[in-house]
Amino acid sequence: MSKYRYLVIVEKGEHNYGAYAPDVPGCVSAGDTIEETLAHFREALQIHLEGTFEDGLSAPAAGSVAAEIIEVDVLTIVSKAS
Repeated sequence: MSKYRYLVIVEKGEHNYGAYAPDVPGCVSAGDTIEETLAHFREALQIHLEGTFEDGLSAPAAGSVAAEIIEVDVLTIVSKAS
């Protein structure tokens, strides 16, 4: 048994959450909460990778994308209406 690590993006939609891994095209999931969405994604990823290996292919390469939260200071200028 091997372990694979991928960056997973979770986005809030109008009625639920969706998740995908940019390094694993076609593998997506959804759920009512972030936790549920990630649990569904783990299952989807496992099935996706098992199918990939059954087809004689290699796992998608991880690391072609990265994510970072950055913080910036922005000066806001408010103009007075005449």
